[in-house]
Amino acid sequence: MRLLLNLLWFVLGGWISGLAWLLAGAILAITIIGLPWTPAAFRIAGFSAWPFGRVVVDRDSGVTSGVLNILWLVLAGWWLALHHIVLAAGLAVTIIGIPFAWQHLKLAMLALTPVGKGVIEV
Repeated sequence: MRLLLNLLWFVLGGWISGLAWLLAGAILAITIIGLPWTPAAFRIAGFSAWPFGRVVVDRDSGVTSGVLNILWLVLAGWWLALHHIVLAAGLAVTIIGIPFAWQHLKLAMLALTPVGKGVIEV
C-alpha cells in the first residue's frame, strides 16, 4: 500500500516538492552562510518525494536549532510552506486527493522549521 501511495504521490506533485527542496538545498549549499541548513533541506527533499511509510521526529530542539529555524523561516521556509499549501488546496478539491493534501499540509508545517528534525522509516 505504501508503494502505491508513494507512486501516486510522486506523480501528483511529489516530484515538484522534492525538486523545490533540492533547489533550496542547492542554493544554500552554494553560499557558505547557508551550509548549516543544507542537510536539513536535502533530508526533507527525500521525505517530500516519498513521504508514506516515514515519519518526521525531533532530533535536536536546542537553542542552535531554534535560531537556525528562525533564520530559515525568513530566508526560505515561507516560500516552501506556501508551495505546499498551494498544492494542498489543489489536491483537496477531489476526494482522492484529500490524503495527499493532508500530507502537503504536514510538509508545509515542516517547511517552517526543518532544522533539528529527522526522518525515520515506520
